[in-house]
Amino acid sequence: MKKRVFALFLPLFLLLILSACHGRAVTDEFRIADGLDADRQYEITFWAKNDTNKVQVEIYKKAIRDFETIYPNIHVNIRLYTDYATIYQDVITNIPTKTTPNVCVSYPDHIATYLTGENVVVPLEGLMTDEKYGLGGSEVKFDAPKKEEIVPEFLEECRVNGAYYALPFMRSTEACYVNVDFVKALGYELPEKLTWDFIWEVSDAATAKNEDGTFKLNGQKVLLPFIYKSTDNMMIQMLKQKGAGYSTDAGEIEIFNDVTTELLFNIAEHAKKGAFSTFKISSYPANFLNAGQCVFAIDSTAGSTWMGSDAPLSDIHDNDIRPFTCAVMEIPQFDTEHPKMISQGPSVCLFNKDDPEEVLASWLFTQFLLTNEVQANYSHTEGYVPVTLKAQQDPAYLDYLSREGEDNDTYYSVKIRAAKILLKNAENTFVTPVFNGSAALRNAAGDLIDNVTKAIRRKQTVDDAYIEKLYSDMTSLYRLDQLQTGASTGKKTFGALPGTAVWLIAAILAAWAVIGTVFLIRTVKGKKKKK
Repeated sequence: MKKRVFALFLPLFLLLILSACHGRAVTDEFRIADGLDADRQYEITFWAKNDTNKVQVEIYKKAIRDFETIYPNIHVNIRLYTDYATIYQDVITNIPTKTTPNVCVSYPDHIATYLTGENVVVPLEGLMTDEKYGLGGSEVKFDAPKKEEIVPEFLEECRVNGAYYALPFMRSTEACYVNVDFVKALGYELPEKLTWDFIWEVSDAATAKNEDGTFKLNGQKVLLPFIYKSTDNMMIQMLKQKGAGYSTDAGEIEIFNDVTTELLFNIAEHAKKGAFSTFKISSYPANFLNAGQCVFAIDSTAGSTWMGSDAPLSDIHDNDIRPFTCAVMEIPQFDTEHPKMISQGPSVCLFNKDDPEEVLASWLFTQFLLTNEVQANYSHTEGYVPVTLKAQQDPAYLDYLSREGEDNDTYYSVKIRAAKILLKNAENTFVTPVFNGSAALRNAAGDLIDNVTKAIRRKQTVDDAYIEKLYSDMTSLYRLDQLQTGASTGKKTFGALPGTAVWLIAAILAAWAVIGTVFLIRTVKGKKKKK
């Protein structure tokens, strides 16, 4: 009897164990192939992103050609996307069918979600340190960087759940692009370091209008003094600078706090004066900056080729551009003595396949993306910086930096000055905790600012009741209460699982409950008959 009961409930016990483990990263060391068969052809896929930048596309293609020259039996097929969100969605869609790419440009927040599947992403610990095929290994046929030659801060950003699941590819931060002529026309001088108080004061002053409704500063009917591209970064950096909560490493949600409320009320105050807007509300900051309709535009250093009246890239007609002196500065701070700015940019992860040699071929290509020439060439296209100390210290790259302003293309001064901001501030950068659901929290952070600004434009009242409802709406929309439940206990919950998985587990548990009930009834009846 005991054996039968044990046999009955053993599957249920195992199911509970498996469901409790669901969503954890697979940290077992990946089995590295002994080598590649020289007589065998390997074909790998590489998903990457570019901003419709033809120069970037050619850099990718040249890197592939150069790699295939070194490894003629490895063929790389590239698939280009215009945004990271689409890459993320396509990967999620392809995971169940095991049709993920071999190599993929991605963000750690996205990789954390990929890891909810079992053995989906390759853990890189063993690959990185392998004597033959690791970073700078003896059997690698090109001059790959060693682990210690990758910028430590950038490499640490690729840790997810305590293990490396990616290598950094390019890095950027944010910069404030300033129309210096407008600042001076308003009677101000740019300080060495920007503060939030200075930004708000000047932006408010810029809203003054003439009797005919045009703005005194530019004589136009349109002026948005301060525009922020990524409001998620805006909120995250403000909270970091204030020392306020955002989330813990365990994934506990802390963003709905008094400091956040204070920041939102302050933003609402300036939005009401017409001093502030966002990308989601108005469009790209560069378009307004270059048209003489903006004083401060905060965007990624990777977007620097779009900034300034001499920018090599532009979305507005040449006739709409207004010449001006463009300063490139660090983002505003609450405490200029202890600056804090976000580090961002794409990383590269590998997806697991049944064939270890195919994964090894993918790993070799991933390393090739970190070689000096690829790193330097890609960083020349925008305000990215190389992720290896080796490439940053390469004479060719140092020569590139030294030629700032020689032309308005390769050596465009705004672009090079933007890159120098990150090179100078690597130790002042930070990243947000990465966990399954951190991408949703990031979206919520940006929506807080966008929604408050929209509410002001719609003449709505932004008070305590509005903020309380906004927090509730964000929690519901992005299911942050489910993330909090799991994080607060340190355990995974069914709320963190996909809906189909929840129903499947519930159905199985219900089935076993029915079987158990029937078994007990029959047992009781059998005993009565014996009596």
